[in-house]
Amino acid sequence: MIEKNFITSGRNTIIHKMRKFDLLIVNGNHPIVIVTNRGLGLYKGPVPRKKSDAKKAYQEVVDLGAVDVFGEEKTLVFVQALDNKEYKIDYSKVGTNNFIRIHQESYI
Repeated sequence: MIEKNFITSGRNTIIHKMRKFDLLIVNGNHPIVIVTNRGLGLYKGPVPRKKSDAKKAYQEVVDLGAVDVFGEEKTLVFVQALDNKEYKIDYSKVGTNNFIRIHQESYI
């Protein structure tokens, strides 16, 4: 069994586990979001095509539509990050200030 750097919870929550690895959240044709140990942001770089390339860059690609994640694209995703904040990614608000917002200051 392959160890992942994240856990899925419920129908739309991702929990970031490893400080060393960044998560690249891919959701269909929407902008790619990067989850680091300091929070979330838009990712502008190239997405690694192979898992080995991602691992070398200390990244893991999380495709929300993959069967082992959620199995479908999502409009709303919650991310519990390592900075003790829970973020809300609302894909219906791409391009606005409400696209990535802090949902809870401390989820622990």
